[in-house]
Amino acid sequence: MEKFTTLTSKAIPLDIANVDTDQIIPARFLKATDKKGFGDNVFRDWRFNKDNSENPTFILNNSDYNGSILVAGDNFGCGSSREHAAWALVGYGFKVIVSSFFADIFKGNALNNGLLPVQVSEVFLAELMTIIQKNPETKLNVNLQLQVIGIEGSISEHFDIDPYKKTCLINGYDDIDYLLSKKELIEAFETTRSY
Repeated sequence: MEKFTTLTSKAIPLDIANVDTDQIIPARFLKATDKKGFGDNVFRDWRFNKDNSENPTFILNNSDYNGSILVAGDNFGCGSSREHAAWALVGYGFKVIVSSFFADIFKGNALNNGLLPVQVSEVFLAELMTIIQKNPETKLNVNLQLQVIGIEGSISEHFDIDPYKKTCLINGYDDIDYLLSKKELIEAFETTRSY
């Protein structure tokens, strides 16, 4: 995985609550077992019309907005537990998803795939959404080490993250990489064991 310490980026405001994993990546695209190409179909049924033309009213098709941060409504990633949803968001280019609540399984899948879910208060989310919608050039700062998200010179808020997952993201580790980073300690411990 890619290391994550800080990120400064413009953001895309997806002001929709209860976005489920089938909306993130529809079930008909789940046949593949490789992560490649999933980003092409993220929010497929919202981004495209039935004739495969772009839906001009959907925020990802609005050229005023871009960036690697998605600011979403409450309860993001609910519904069925599919890791493909995280694959699709990462494949599209998102590195951070901001919401006031994440479904637990989605949150775990996101963290396991190098996607940082930043849970903020409802008040902060509403303020952030309003600022970004008024000014698409707004840049958000995400500091994983300090666990702070904000707009420089404006608003900011602390966010929580599991310490183990924080360590993994900062170092670019998946679970196996983390274990390998402890190899010498594990081997030293094993020498103290009698079988």
